[in-house]
Amino acid sequence: MDATTAPHRIPPQMPLYGETNHIFELMQNMLEQLLIHQPRDPITFMIDHLQRNNDDVPRIIILGPPASGKTTIAMWLRKHLNSSHLTMENLIAKEYSPLAAAARKHYQVTKAVPSTLLIGLMEERLGEEDCVQRGWILDGIPETREQVLAIQTHGIVPRHVIVLSAPDTVLIERNLGKRVDPQTGEIYHTTFDWPPVAEVQNRLVVPAGISEPETARNLLEYHRNIIRILPSYPKILKVISADQPCVDVFYQALTYVQTNHRSNAPFTPRVLLCGPAGSGKSLQAALLAQKYRLVNVCCGQLLKEAVAENSRFGQDIQPFFEKEIAVPDSIVAKVLGQRLDEHDCVQQGWVLHGFPRDLDQAHLLDHLGQKPNRVFFLNVPLDSVVERLTLRRTDPVTGERYHLMYKPPPTMEIQARLLQHPKDAEERVKFKVDLFYRNSPELEKFYKQAIAVNGDQDPYTVFEHLESGIIHPLPTKAL
Repeated sequence: MDATTAPHRIPPQMPLYGETNHIFELMQNMLEQLLIHQPRDPITFMIDHLQRNNDDVPRIIILGPPASGKTTIAMWLRKHLNSSHLTMENLIAKEYSPLAAAARKHYQVTKAVPSTLLIGLMEERLGEEDCVQRGWILDGIPETREQVLAIQTHGIVPRHVIVLSAPDTVLIERNLGKRVDPQTGEIYHTTFDWPPVAEVQNRLVVPAGISEPETARNLLEYHRNIIRILPSYPKILKVISADQPCVDVFYQALTYVQTNHRSNAPFTPRVLLCGPAGSGKSLQAALLAQKYRLVNVCCGQLLKEAVAENSRFGQDIQPFFEKEIAVPDSIVAKVLGQRLDEHDCVQQGWVLHGFPRDLDQAHLLDHLGQKPNRVFFLNVPLDSVVERLTLRRTDPVTGERYHLMYKPPPTMEIQARLLQHPKDAEERVKFKVDLFYRNSPELEKFYKQAIAVNGDQDPYTVFEHLESGIIHPLPTKAL
């Protein structure tokens, strides 16, 4: 056969390195920046970009109509994420900046800033150390479609865009109740946030521009602009109802900005299913393998196949099978490592179950260079496991398998001859389940991004949870 048509032997370490270090996203980001900025010296530009680039920091835009609470949410996110909070007002208020001075003159007259000035101010501010290192939150910017295009053209790209939404009648009512402390600038509300101190109450004033006609005009202008802004952020946009308690809005916003968006990078699933005996690992592995063309790797089945084939490893395993004792982890690891290194596993991905069962085995798998990128723990209570396993029976005549509750035999004659496998005895089941849950805390600690799934429900509901965990990126851990 022509060597050029043979399948490429890709070492498993290569895709693992690419996924771990986000090489695809790194190259994509560098290419985008080169095309946007078109530097005369691309090499120097790329080196500088790589040295200062921190793609993990927040880059958030929060938009919303007047009185939607976007500034409050932005300030809470700023405190929680330790990022810089940028508004039109604090951008143009910057001292010793000719751009800010020019922008202030326009803003005082028109209540708007030309796109060219805004971009200059944003590039100046976003280039400062705090924004580069800790990220930023744009509050109410951009305001128009033209500003969106100018921002995108200059390479200012958010990772998350949040739009707050509420009925106009609610927003008008909220705006009418606003009050401002002229000494501190703090904003209060006659209904929702009235200051407890009488001295503060007495000095509050009604801010300008909050009458019902003015608010209605501002809302009309917002609605005209927002429908032209939203199409610019189709994949990173989340609309959150602002007609609910502010704390609920904040936690929905926080949850969203801590999610990772789906990448265009090639993704080869390497799935590990952990759970006690009877948790449904085998069924879920079969469903995943069928739908996503993954290689179904059952550790116990691998050992049986090695013995049946009388391979070198099979000869080592045979004595342990004959004595009905556990095969040493070192032999299991060799058999497993050999299988996971095969071309189909590297190319298509795999779903592994039955190994590891404890921390030592997890370290062995790790040392083989086989690192799962999705780990699920199927949690099922003892009573359910006992019900699932101890009622299993086999017909010695036909080999048909039954379950006394879920799949009872069709006749009394068949039921009379059914046999229970010794491993399904209640004492042995309880021992195995207890052993798993004694080891699982260490395994969960080792696999820090593992996802816990309630396995005590309909198998296809469990599958939907697993599928969601595979096709969506892992969430960022809360700070």
